[in-house]
Amino acid sequence: MGMIFRKQYTMPIPPGAEITGRDGQRIARWRLRNGQLRSAEIVDCKDCKVRVRGKSRSYMARYRDGSGEIVEVPTGCKDEVAARAVLTRLERQAELVRSGILTPAQVDAAGHANLPLSRHLDAYVRHLQAKGCDLRRIAMVRRRLERVAHDCRFSKLNKMSAGPIDQWLVQQADAGLGAATRNSYREALVCFGNWCRRTHRLTQNPFADVPRADQNADRRHQRRALTVAELIRLLKVARLRPLAEQGRKIIPVEVKPERPPRSRATWKREPLDVDNIDAAMERARVGLKDNPDLIDQLDRTGHERALMYKTLVLTGLRKGELASLTLGQLEFGGPVAYAVLNAADEKNRQGANIPIRADLATELSAWLGERLGRLQEFARRNGKPIPVQLPAKTRLFDVPSGLTRIFDRDLAAAGIPKRDERNRVVDVHALRVTFGTHLCAAGVPLRTAQAAMRHSKPELTANVYTDPKLLDVAGAIDALPALALETQAAATSAPPA
Repeated sequence: MGMIFRKQYTMPIPPGAEITGRDGQRIARWRLRNGQLRSAEIVDCKDCKVRVRGKSRSYMARYRDGSGEIVEVPTGCKDEVAARAVLTRLERQAELVRSGILTPAQVDAAGHANLPLSRHLDAYVRHLQAKGCDLRRIAMVRRRLERVAHDCRFSKLNKMSAGPIDQWLVQQADAGLGAATRNSYREALVCFGNWCRRTHRLTQNPFADVPRADQNADRRHQRRALTVAELIRLLKVARLRPLAEQGRKIIPVEVKPERPPRSRATWKREPLDVDNIDAAMERARVGLKDNPDLIDQLDRTGHERALMYKTLVLTGLRKGELASLTLGQLEFGGPVAYAVLNAADEKNRQGANIPIRADLATELSAWLGERLGRLQEFARRNGKPIPVQLPAKTRLFDVPSGLTRIFDRDLAAAGIPKRDERNRVVDVHALRVTFGTHLCAAGVPLRTAQAAMRHSKPELTANVYTDPKLLDVAGAIDALPALALETQAAATSAPPA
């Protein structure tokens, strides 16, 4: 037979409490922050400290669960009659478990069913943090789960079902949301449902049967690879543009007759392109001859930017992975130079050794040598100890937060369209597509290209990160054996021996 009770506790005497006597006992009285008056008995503890003893305001329930063990659980009720009703329900559930009608998992799920969904989301986020997931990824997952819960009116776990999710995904598709984004919402829901099932918050995942959208039939952001000629132009523009921006010509602007001229509305700076960028750079050097420090700064910015692009193309690194590299992760001393990518900085959280081609390793070494020389010169001028080498925690590149915008301007100056005739886009991540495409175009085996791209499946390397437009398909067909129809016809018409 179970019982309900209010649990006793002891706590230090609150500051400012009034000590009085009643029926031979010492009583402490104090007011809470909200002004309510509280009183409790004063007791002497074993550690010779004086404390007050009180009882919890809500009732606890003690009973034997389905496995026969005595457990204590809070009822959440301040009223005794309501607490006894909760105890009766708990004992009824334990009896059904002992008789085999219910399973312990079903009982656990029933206990979680009426809790607010936000509490389960908080616990799920703590689970992801304990796994070591990326904080930005965790924040994105929570935003998506909260958006779906708000739109589908999911306030508690027992309200979640697949039907509203199907309707919501159809509505989002009609609103123009791409298949890949819809699948990412579905993935967040399925992972959350699996976690709820593993932690006995649900008996089954309600989102397991939600269908996936066909991403191949609805690719909204398909990237293309750059050709060798485009890469040469892009690297040249990236190298010269920071300084050339200061030497652009002033050209007149046609003013419409119906609009009165405004201040500085009759001229603008000439846009840069491959043909005029060299002349603009020379004009900038002449115009800034009295400010050599600015010239040196802009020249270093262009050098670093071009070296970043080249590193992305020749290593297949992602933008975030490149930004995470420090000098301590570079190994240039062995027969093959490579960079050690930490697991925390890689997308799949496994870590990898990224091979660096010899010419790129030479340029990176020269770049780091220039940086060390500037640091030594600065220390020499300020009377500080001259460093022998750069600190190991120094970032390889200072990747700007606005690299996407900078890359688009470099594309425009290099005469490379942002989108081609098939609406395929060129962005910073397209440099990784370029890396994979040129590996396949060079005849590298698919398994080797997959390892270089650090993909889990060869289909991802072959279908997503390989641009078939740059592959020599016609040359591959020419390599097939010659088939002479006349010889075959003569062979088929010859009488049998």
